[in-house]
Amino acid sequence: MAITTLPDLLDKMWQDYTAMNPQPLKIYNLFLERGDQVQNDHIAFRTFNHPKVNVDTLAQPFLQSGYEYQQDYHFVEKKLYAKHFEHPDTQMPKIFISELKLEEFDDDLQNAIQQLVNQVPEESTQQFDFCSNGRPWEVSYDIYEKLRVKSEYAAWMAAHGYRPNHFTVFVNALNSFNDIREVNEFIKLNGFKMNDSGGEVKGSKEVFLEQSSTLADTVEVDFSDSTHAVPACYYEFAQRYLKPDGNLYQGFVATSADKIFESTNKSQ
Repeated sequence: MAITTLPDLLDKMWQDYTAMNPQPLKIYNLFLERGDQVQNDHIAFRTFNHPKVNVDTLAQPFLQSGYEYQQDYHFVEKKLYAKHFEHPDTQMPKIFISELKLEEFDDDLQNAIQQLVNQVPEESTQQFDFCSNGRPWEVSYDIYEKLRVKSEYAAWMAAHGYRPNHFTVFVNALNSFNDIREVNEFIKLNGFKMNDSGGEVKGSKEVFLEQSSTLADTVEVDFSDSTHAVPACYYEFAQRYLKPDGNLYQGFVATSADKIFESTNKSQ
């Protein structure tokens, strides 16, 4: 059945995300066992800044469903650009979509990505659920590894395509924890590894946002020439603080997000 509504899209994305990555569902259920309600702070997607599949393409179903553009972000070192969107209903998750700036890479990477995008049927990008339809191309493990040397982000996209790379627990809504550090300790006590790049907690009260994340699950991926275990998706945790005007900060902090991206690095 075709996905045409936001609730169905969000449900499809969560089902795909948890089926592919056992870790988030286990953690989610651990929170429920403590009597916590788990509210989703934001969902993140990745893509390339190719006009066929760029941020604006992936944003369409959300804009059609009432989301509004809020802010953009630049990641110079990782050669990324991103936008975030919010829904008037504050219970709805924020949407964060990033794209790889292809023109800042050499011809080999640009050509490899072009060959992937060439395989995407034009009409498929117009589907309401394109952002959650998985990998629309064939790619070899050899190409994956060559991309990874230049950009872990590009390699992740080549392997997994269009699906959320993480959902995010809104720490403020958890009743049984005082702060994000207690959450992190709970996650580790239950046997999960955290991304400690740039520190286990990224950000601070001074920038009104603290974030942490697990290291991505490793899953078996069928490439065109072989099957290999590669990093898939991770689970993030976000604690937001009041701004001087008394409103809860709703944006993102680029220096923190830069390190969160590394949750899917194979080198981790």
